[in-house]
Amino acid sequence: MWTDTHCHLEAPELAGQRDAIARRAKAMQVSRIVIPAVDRQGFTQVRELAHRHPHCAYALGIHPLYIADATEDDLKQMRALLQTGMADPKLVGIGEIGLDFYVPELRTSPLREKQEYFYIEQLKMARDFALPVLLHSRRCVDVILKHLRRIKTPGGIAHAFNGSFQQAEAFIKMGFMLSFCGTFTYARAQHLRKLAAELPIDAIVIETDAPDLPPAWLDKRPNTPEELPKIGAELAALRGITPELLADATTQNAIKVMPRLQNLPLEIACGQASPD
Repeated sequence: MWTDTHCHLEAPELAGQRDAIARRAKAMQVSRIVIPAVDRQGFTQVRELAHRHPHCAYALGIHPLYIADATEDDLKQMRALLQTGMADPKLVGIGEIGLDFYVPELRTSPLREKQEYFYIEQLKMARDFALPVLLHSRRCVDVILKHLRRIKTPGGIAHAFNGSFQQAEAFIKMGFMLSFCGTFTYARAQHLRKLAAELPIDAIVIETDAPDLPPAWLDKRPNTPEELPKIGAELAALRGITPELLADATTQNAIKVMPRLQNLPLEIACGQASPD
């Protein structure tokens, strides 16, 4: 069975289809789906989605691409929800958080400083509540690592990893997993394919990042967790192992880094959900 460690099932692109997508993914042996929030408005939505489907879990966080409109009140609301949410077995992490220096206006003042402030404050929450983090780290891995060395968290996942082997080793030493998605399925992604093929199997997990980062065969159409088994089969072929072995290894890795995922039963019937 497969685990999608990062899926934005709440995204507007999937409106009207969310429940059907979750049920179809379960029927395709995607036994666990983690739904990270991206902003305050999504906190309630990801929780409700996770509770509509027994095989779904959620994380709370403010994404760096949403920092421009974020406020101190958003951080206060997030901390308050974490305090009450720790009793909720469906809450498995802090995310999606991090930094993004790819977008030009986000890597210059004042938004760069605001990004780092929100990242640091959310790392403190991960430390205080002993929750792993789901990290966005586009064009900024060294800065991400710098703050992780200073603010100790219980590990987490470097989502859609595309750094160097040296950076991968630094994450692994701090208890992180490296996550791969459909981006490595493109023939031109030679560095990413090398990473996916050569990093230790006990240090990797997989994801879709649906509806974003679609694999090559979707031809830029919206991604969904239904694609995870095929993405996994492609990764298994790169590594010269069976899809079954990869599914088992990456699921066990996901549970290791997000222990609260054990709260989700592996063998379940499709959840009864109200229409999306």
